[in-house]
Amino acid sequence: MTPRERVLCVIRHERPDRTPRDFWAEKPALNRLFATLGHQDEERLLQQLQIDIRHLNAKTPDEVEISPGTFQNFWGERYVYKSTPWGPMREDSKGALANADSLAELETFPYPNPDMFDYSELAKQCRQCELYASLYGFADIWQRPALVRGWEAWLMDMVDRPEMVHFLSRKFTDFYLEDYTRAAEVSKGRIDLYLLISDLGTQRGPLISPAMFKEFVAPYIKEMVDYIHGLGGKALYHSCGLIHEFIPELISLGVDVLDPIQPVGPLMSPERLKADFGGRICFHGGIDMQTILTLGTPEQVRHEVERYCETFSKGDYILGPAHLFQPDVPPENILAVYDRN
Repeated sequence: MTPRERVLCVIRHERPDRTPRDFWAEKPALNRLFATLGHQDEERLLQQLQIDIRHLNAKTPDEVEISPGTFQNFWGERYVYKSTPWGPMREDSKGALANADSLAELETFPYPNPDMFDYSELAKQCRQCELYASLYGFADIWQRPALVRGWEAWLMDMVDRPEMVHFLSRKFTDFYLEDYTRAAEVSKGRIDLYLLISDLGTQRGPLISPAMFKEFVAPYIKEMVDYIHGLGGKALYHSCGLIHEFIPELISLGVDVLDPIQPVGPLMSPERLKADFGGRICFHGGIDMQTILTLGTPEQVRHEVERYCETFSKGDYILGPAHLFQPDVPPENILAVYDRN
């Protein structure tokens, strides 16, 4: 199989020639890995690790420094950078709309539009990864608005001012519907997977109730997923946390691939996920970022990878970490994830 055929095979819930692989890493983690490998060629690394997916993006506007050490991006997310030995890591703070008190204040904010994105290199990116599955974008229709608004205000708005939540989610959804339309047009329909993000869980359970999920999140997921399918793509949905009770809902909304299946308890174990949802959704990730990858040995990492690949040996799985590789993951453990033939 080609890498692209391998990925599309498991999304169809068919057995591939081997488990397909994906690679996600924060920039400092990548810098640390490159220091070990002695080069900084990302494509060379992906080929060495036999990665089957290539991540594509349009060029987005540069961030601006709004006060000493505090930065803001085109959406109004605000953050600082914390230093690590391998480069800075972003740490979020309350966003540009944290102090808004009314819908009228939200309406006057200068929201971005996709004209701010540069799609000129996207067709070239697609040509360069012709044999690989392609994943585009960063559409977030609930969590990213929460960062712009501030989590505390966002959660309170769902109770006290629901019109403000729907207003912001509508803004984000419309933006990414247009973004994905333009990406599909530029790539001539070559994009296989489109990313959809909104964290729904903590490590102990859901962030919100099922009723709130159905009112404030599900309609926008459904709209995005249906649109992605209309573009000829598949929807890869990212949510951290213990979200087992939301998985049937995500399946009913049409989500094709679920990432990162964070292993935060028995309900999120590969065995339980396979038993409950095998053949209904494809899983992506799972290799524990908090203990196995950071504190384990390469042999323990390889054992965990074998567990996931064997559990999902008949399909339904793309190998990867349970979030982007972080800078505290030893390079030898990153390499061990992909040792399996």
